[in-house]
Amino acid sequence: DYQQLKVVTRLAADLDLPVEIVPGATVREHDGLALSSRNRYLSAEERAIAPVIQQALKDAAAAIRAGTPADTASAAAADRISAGGLKVDYVAARHAESLAPLSGSGEPVRLLAAAWLGKTRLIDNIGV
Repeated sequence: DYQQLKVVTRLAADLDLPVEIVPGATVREHDGLALSSRNRYLSAEERAIAPVIQQALKDAAAAIRAGTPADTASAAAADRISAGGLKVDYVAARHAESLAPLSGSGEPVRLLAAAWLGKTRLIDNIGV
């Protein structure tokens, strides 16, 4: 979970804890769905739909790199996820390090998403 990683990293730094936090890449299924213990709660039909989150984030990241404003690309991703049958909690473009709202161009951007599929809340993210 990218957001948890950033919060814990910041907390450790703020508290001057003598720990090293080692991030790892998100492990994914063959269709792009992030591996998660929550995936076991998805029905076969829901499991087939779930990769739309990553697909929408990939397209939004490409759009931002091509010059589309981050808020426009995020809204399009949310629409695509919703059209796929999920209930969108959020899709947001945030500063990749601080997770703060974006304040200008040239910042490192991370797209973050959370959506409900049935009774399962799925999360994902992608760097831009």
